[in-house]
Amino acid sequence: MRNDQQPTLPAQYADIEIENNAQRLPLVLCLDTSSSMAGIPIESLNGALAEWTRELHDDVSLSYSVEVAVITFGGQGVYAWQGPQPLPAHAPTNPFVPAHLFQAPRLVASGVTLLTEALELAMRLVATRKAELRRSGLQYHRPQICLVTDGLPTDGMGRYTEDWRRLVPVVAAEQQARRFRLYAIGVGGITDLGEQVLKAFAPTFHARLQGFPFRELLQMMSASANAEQRGAGDEVFEKIFSQFKTQRPAWEA
Repeated sequence: MRNDQQPTLPAQYADIEIENNAQRLPLVLCLDTSSSMAGIPIESLNGALAEWTRELHDDVSLSYSVEVAVITFGGQGVYAWQGPQPLPAHAPTNPFVPAHLFQAPRLVASGVTLLTEALELAMRLVATRKAELRRSGLQYHRPQICLVTDGLPTDGMGRYTEDWRRLVPVVAAEQQARRFRLYAIGVGGITDLGEQVLKAFAPTFHARLQGFPFRELLQMMSASANAEQRGAGDEVFEKIFSQFKTQRPAWEA
C-alpha cells in the first residue's frame, strides 16, 4: 500500500463507522498459508477461524470495538483480506472489518513463506488505520498483531533468507513506543531456528507450540483484547500469554 493512498471503508460499512463511536481495537491476524500448512493444519485453521468469528459476534464487549484484518503469506505472495475477500495488491481499501460484521476467509495452503513481507504489511496497515481513526476523531486501544507460522522466512523461490533480521530493530522500536503488541507463534514442526526468528520479533510474546492449537490461540487473542479494553498492565498480558503457552486457559476460569 503506497503512502499516498488513503484507505477507505467500503460503502456497506460506512453507516457503522458513523454510528459506532466505541474506542477501537485494531487486530491483525498474520497467517502462514504456505504449502507446509496443507492438509490438517489449514483445515484446523479454517475451522478455528469460523468458530472464533461466531464467538466474536456473540461477545458484547468485543463485537463493536474490535476491528479485524487478515494477512496471509503463501500462494503467490502476501495478501490482505477484507473478511472473506482477498484485496488486490496495493488496493487503497481498508481491510479492517468491525468484529460484529467480520466473516472468516476460507484459506488454502500453497507456495512460500514470505514472513518478513507479511509482517511489514501488517505494520503498515496498523499505522494507516490508526491515522484514519484519528482523522475521524475516534480513539483506539493499542493494536494487536498475531503472527502465526510453522516454518522459516523464505524468499520468493522458497529459499531461507536472513532478510528478516533487518526488520527486528524496526519492530522493537515500534513496540517500545507502544504502537502495537506483537504475538509471534510457531506451530507444528517449527525448528529451533524458526523459534529464534519469532523470539527476535517478539521477545515477550513468542511461543513454540506442538500441533496446531488455533482455537486456543484465537481465544487467547480475544482475552488479550478484553484486557486491552480494561487498560490492564503488562503483567496481565504476560500472565494470559504464559497460561496460553502451557495450555491452561485462564480466560475461561
